[in-house]
Amino acid sequence: MGKGGQDQGQKGGLERRTSAFPAWARSIQECEAEFGVSASEGLRSDEVLKRREIYGWNELEKHSGPSIWQLVLEQFNDTLVRILLVAAVVSFVLAWYDGEEGGELEITAFVEPLVIFLILIINAIVGVWQENNAEKALEALKEIQSEHAMVRRDGDLIPNLLAKELVPGDIVELRVGDKVPADMRILYLISSTLRVEQGSLTGESAAVNKTSRRVDSEDTDIQGKECMVFAGTTVVNGSCVCLVTQTGMNTEIGKIHSQIHEASQSEEDTPLKKKLNEFGEVLTAIIGVICLLVWLINVKYFFTWEYVDGWPRNFKFSFEKCTYYFEIAVALAVAAIPEGLPAVITTCLALGTRKMAQKNALVRKLPSVETLGCTTVICSDKTGTLTTNQMSAIKLLAMGRWTDTIRSFKVDGTTYDPHDGKIHDWPTGNMDANLQMIAKIAAVCNDASIARSGHHFVASGMPTEAALKVLVEKMGLPGGFDSSSLESTEILKCCQWWNEVAQRIATLEFDRIRKSMSVIVKSKSGSNSLLVKGAVENLLERSSYIQLLDGSVVLLDESSKGLILKALHEMSTNTLRCLGFAYKDDLSEFATYDGEDHPAHKLLLDPSNYSSIESDLIFVGLVGLRDPPRDEVHKAIEDCRAAGIRVMVITGDNKETAEAICREIGVFGSDEDLTLKSYIGKEFMSLPDKKVLLQQSGGLLFSRAEPKHKQEIVRLLKEDGEVVAMTGDGVNDAPALKMADIGIAMGIAGTEVAKEASDMVLADDNFRTIVAAIGEGRSIYNNMKAFIRYMISSNIGEVASIFLTAALGIPEGLIPVQLLWVNLVTDGPPATALGFNPPDKVIMKKPPRRSDDSLINAWILFRYMVIGLYVGLATVGVFIIWYTHGSFMGIDLSGDGHTLVTYSQLSNWGQCSSWEGFKVNPFTAGARRFVFDTDPCEYFQAGKVKAMTLSLSVLVAIEMFNSLNALSEDGSLLSMPPWVNPWLLLAMSVSFGLHFLILYVPFLAQVFGIVPLSFNEWLLVLAVAFPVILIDEVLKFVGRCASSVGAKRRSEKHKYE
Repeated sequence: MGKGGQDQGQKGGLERRTSAFPAWARSIQECEAEFGVSASEGLRSDEVLKRREIYGWNELEKHSGPSIWQLVLEQFNDTLVRILLVAAVVSFVLAWYDGEEGGELEITAFVEPLVIFLILIINAIVGVWQENNAEKALEALKEIQSEHAMVRRDGDLIPNLLAKELVPGDIVELRVGDKVPADMRILYLISSTLRVEQGSLTGESAAVNKTSRRVDSEDTDIQGKECMVFAGTTVVNGSCVCLVTQTGMNTEIGKIHSQIHEASQSEEDTPLKKKLNEFGEVLTAIIGVICLLVWLINVKYFFTWEYVDGWPRNFKFSFEKCTYYFEIAVALAVAAIPEGLPAVITTCLALGTRKMAQKNALVRKLPSVETLGCTTVICSDKTGTLTTNQMSAIKLLAMGRWTDTIRSFKVDGTTYDPHDGKIHDWPTGNMDANLQMIAKIAAVCNDASIARSGHHFVASGMPTEAALKVLVEKMGLPGGFDSSSLESTEILKCCQWWNEVAQRIATLEFDRIRKSMSVIVKSKSGSNSLLVKGAVENLLERSSYIQLLDGSVVLLDESSKGLILKALHEMSTNTLRCLGFAYKDDLSEFATYDGEDHPAHKLLLDPSNYSSIESDLIFVGLVGLRDPPRDEVHKAIEDCRAAGIRVMVITGDNKETAEAICREIGVFGSDEDLTLKSYIGKEFMSLPDKKVLLQQSGGLLFSRAEPKHKQEIVRLLKEDGEVVAMTGDGVNDAPALKMADIGIAMGIAGTEVAKEASDMVLADDNFRTIVAAIGEGRSIYNNMKAFIRYMISSNIGEVASIFLTAALGIPEGLIPVQLLWVNLVTDGPPATALGFNPPDKVIMKKPPRRSDDSLINAWILFRYMVIGLYVGLATVGVFIIWYTHGSFMGIDLSGDGHTLVTYSQLSNWGQCSSWEGFKVNPFTAGARRFVFDTDPCEYFQAGKVKAMTLSLSVLVAIEMFNSLNALSEDGSLLSMPPWVNPWLLLAMSVSFGLHFLILYVPFLAQVFGIVPLSFNEWLLVLAVAFPVILIDEVLKFVGRCASSVGAKRRSEKHKYE
């Protein structure tokens, strides 16, 4: 609520009373007295102003989200991002300093800091965009509010008052089609009946009847408050006068608004993000230690002193050398951070969303793809998710040839498609009089319709009535008539035929007292009759006769009634919803009824007359209907059990129906004791040990559940470390969807509010799709783990390379801009391609991973430390080989004419100026010729360009081979060859192609400080890089042996126990 929601201190006694006033459990007179108003006059204008001071405007609060700058700053809370930011600033300062000192301020010097800044900017933009979408659910909630209301004030009716101006105590008139503007108590009905569509708030599948009579219990759920209408719901039939009891944030929809806001405030990071944050913190410590070691090892080069009389004197500090080793520290930071990882993760998740979309799971938030993979509990709604949400006739009972016989027909089909299924043992083309009368009543005493929408059939109106119309189509027409010969393009041809045979002229609407609906029809012969359908017990009470198979009518005796009630009991225990059919030909005053001008019409205006009109009926039969389970759900539940995922069903339906469905689909066994497995929502909330109950294995069922129950269940499960997927479709589900780790909204039946609050939308509203999406999520996570390990192992190699360079005192072999290129561009395609690894065939046979499982265990870390050490040795080794060897492993390297030096000279290159007679020959690299006549010592700076190129090329080649190692965590390349993922081979080609591009395009070669290589030099690169595959194959073999030994020991221990 607006002002009133904030100014708690200003609220008077009236507000304190009415906020907790149970209007639904009070008489109309008590309600008028409580709010100081009469229905005929309404509130006075001065009273309205006073109340607005107390309550504020009738609107939902506008929560001011974080500012754009707050969101931007939040993106820099990440440890990895902060390291990169520091590296970029330092790199920029050093580039500027080098330009100032050396005289040339080249743009190439700024490539590295500019690229890092660009990465950070893109990361921030993506993060802000995702955060900005968080409050969409609250905006969608506001859209379902009413804008205007018809209000009585000062004795006058104001037809179009702004709904936000309403205050508690206002008298409002509602008509068909109106959106309810506030929570209100019905004072009296203007029409005979009133039906309101409140499913989005309560989860009820059909519009509900409302009354002005008070409810007996103060402590009742929303569904039980039959004399209340709620803000945001819609009047679908009838009109009434109401008293406003709650406005703004005090309404039911206002409470949901608050809950959504609270849930959005407590959103947690995904398991993967938590792991990467932890990794970033560890990485920071490692980088700090390595930088310190590099400085300590090389302090002798920039800070020296002499001992005089036992004390250090004559300190000398070389700022130039100091900044050089500072640059190495920056290179270490760049090398250690997998800069391309966020982009590759986003790409992999985006590709995952496309795969899921093909399986009817539309992912709205990218991180949800990964979270799905570790789902441990699915909290599913029943209606529409586990069931089809399409009522179907299952069984038809008709009267037999004698009063002591009943005929039973089994009906197939689970959808609104008239051609889906058939009626078993049906007398096609030879329908007897009894069956014809059932068909006529089901077709004519019916307000539903069926339409085709794409490949589906959808119903408008009551689901039970739609199911009856589909039944009529399956029954066909009486003998002598063929439905296929009808020229109509109608889907419901048979129903149309019956409506022409019996023309409807009046309707006696359904009400909860008599529990039936009837229509007066005129036949082609001109006679009137009454067709009735409703609750079987109620129709039998008002029936005096029964119609037999041949159409003859006999008295309804106690034995016949007992036979029908016994059949009804059997059907009800199988959770079928039963409807009876009856008719009446002797209509007395309605025998000549022909419309509103008839004298008897006044009797139809008072619903209290309907029971007497529907008396002395002729009972003809009954039908059993239900919302059937989806065919594929049973298998999906079995898959969940095999995958270690628990299924909890949370429904607004009654307990018996829900239990029967849960047994049928396999959530419970057919004979399983449900004493501790099935609870009504209110019962569960009153339990002292709720958390213990939720920890038990197997399925659970919560019936008659309200939104607050769903939220409490999700909260307790999350507190217990479970990763919860929650389904929902109504406005009332939005807070729980927001609170769950994975909120799943229904695409067909779901409201916009539910969809906006969700992480994923099911295009087909099918439980099977959730299970398929979890399998896809697990596969994607495994692939992400593969490329994260691949990228991190590559970075360990780069760090080892720089550390060894500094430790050995040789010239810098890899500069930061080259490392950035490798991390961002060269590593990117293979890492992304690893996201296309084929899924593990037994992925849904394994238990879900724990959300706190580490990305890298101790053995994997050791493996990659070994691989990383080899990468370091290979990149530094090839650098040393070029300077110190004319040939290596039979490969001639002297073709370019470069001068060979000893390892001692290379590791002490800083003292080159003191070497006597040191000369260097010119050498060629591609089209360039390097000459060192003026300063031979430049051979270790400008002259290292070829050795640097070799180091970079070895690094790229090793990382390509290492991507093959990452195809499987433990499997050999012999059992999982490279061609199982052709995308990886393509990606390796792309990466090598990009590397050739920077080598052989002069401008790019200059930017990256490299030169073209000869054929022999490429042979050297491959010879040094290839052993990485052999090393990892040996490590994988050791790992497989160790795990099989461990498994054997565990099984022996288990047998012993």
